[in-house]
Amino acid sequence: MGTIYIDQVTFVYFFPLYLVVQVWKNNSVAFCRGCIFAAARQFISCRLPVFNTTNLIMIDVLLGLQWGDEGKGKIVDYFAKDYDVVARFQGGPNAGHTLYVADKKIVLHQIPSGVFHTNKLNFIGNGVVLDPVVLKKECDTVASFGVDLKKTLFIAERAHLILPTHRALDKAAEASKGQQKIGSTLKGISPTYMDKTGRNGLRVGDLLDKNFTTAYIKLRLKHQKLLDNYAFSDDITAWEEEFFEALEFLKQLNIVNGESFINKQLQAGKKVLAEGAQGSMLDIDFGTFPFVTSSNTISAGVCSGLGVAPQKIRDVIGVTKAYCTRVGAGPFPTELDNEVGEALRKTGNEFGATTGRPRRCGWIDLVALKFACMINGVTSIVMTKADVLDAFRELEVCTAYKVNGKETDEIPFRIDRQDVQPVYKKFAGWDKPSSAAKTAKELPDTMTTYVNFINQYLGVNIQYISNGPGRDQLISLGK
Repeated sequence: MGTIYIDQVTFVYFFPLYLVVQVWKNNSVAFCRGCIFAAARQFISCRLPVFNTTNLIMIDVLLGLQWGDEGKGKIVDYFAKDYDVVARFQGGPNAGHTLYVADKKIVLHQIPSGVFHTNKLNFIGNGVVLDPVVLKKECDTVASFGVDLKKTLFIAERAHLILPTHRALDKAAEASKGQQKIGSTLKGISPTYMDKTGRNGLRVGDLLDKNFTTAYIKLRLKHQKLLDNYAFSDDITAWEEEFFEALEFLKQLNIVNGESFINKQLQAGKKVLAEGAQGSMLDIDFGTFPFVTSSNTISAGVCSGLGVAPQKIRDVIGVTKAYCTRVGAGPFPTELDNEVGEALRKTGNEFGATTGRPRRCGWIDLVALKFACMINGVTSIVMTKADVLDAFRELEVCTAYKVNGKETDEIPFRIDRQDVQPVYKKFAGWDKPSSAAKTAKELPDTMTTYVNFINQYLGVNIQYISNGPGRDQLISLGK
């Protein structure tokens, strides 16, 4: 792409301003009609460049708007064909992005979901905490499909490493909470981020330093003192053996100056898709604290998690289910602890991709969804698992909360300490299969009514509907 010149639209918008300038230059209000035509000819003939597309830089963001498990992996896989680079910017192996490749189910935890597209680069940014053991297993799985990750996967040297003792600390800390458990995945995520903010952690780039082993032993001894306080006695020798074996594999991959790598891609005019993990309601700052993850899952995290400036972000694509789920402990206003919730779980196969835990299920929560759209600056929405609602004759949508008897459309501070009751609006279900639909016109009318109400409430349009797990089961609504 090169320089774009004046077109009809540009003429309509900019010629009046140009004309004003000419009147001012001629110091006369009596600017004759002939002069106007002459000015128009001059304006067009000068072929002034409006902007130069070779300098355009763009990064779009795709992230979850609920408590994770929204089906982001499939959506990233679908959109990846339109991008040159797919980049993870936060989280770690606590993510579980499910893809279906050649009818085989693949769950990616750390590798970006664009990995199965040819001629695409995949980047793990500095905001990610990386478990070398999990990464090696993932790479082996991906390689079995004929993908050469040594050519397509790049890892930021500033990304922090998850050590075996981080996993041990996670397990010990969660066990010590008794009935107050957060619902950790026990992957070592939180202790690793704590070492990062505490300026103790080891990073991928440290692997290339001759003193890495010494630094590892020093940090392990610090961790051991903490583990002793928990009276943790598990033998993690096998974990450590796996860890050091995986480190040798990691050294063979492309370890790069991440911020330079991603910005050079943008400067070269490459399109970048930033792939979020977990969901907005698990954000460390804006989620349902303390029942959250340890990173910034929202669009603001892209800047610090990849090393890019805010003005380089263009669109923010939010992903939500047609209903709502949550794994682990924490507030969930629309949870259905009844036969309807069980039907959602069974029909939607709602079990964690990473942990296998059964997900809690409920009706869609528009209060939380509108909040997530606001803090992320969402420009369009993808609704997944719409087909799961096929069997329901009646649906409900949460449009407000009653907090201690007062109605509100805002997320309360420490929602876990409040008496929150959802206010519902009922809708007729479509009560017929939608998974065979290929176009928007084939979708049930009652589904369209459901979607239109959500659009109006959120002020952001649902532009795609996923009506099944297949890669081709994604319908554009053309809005």
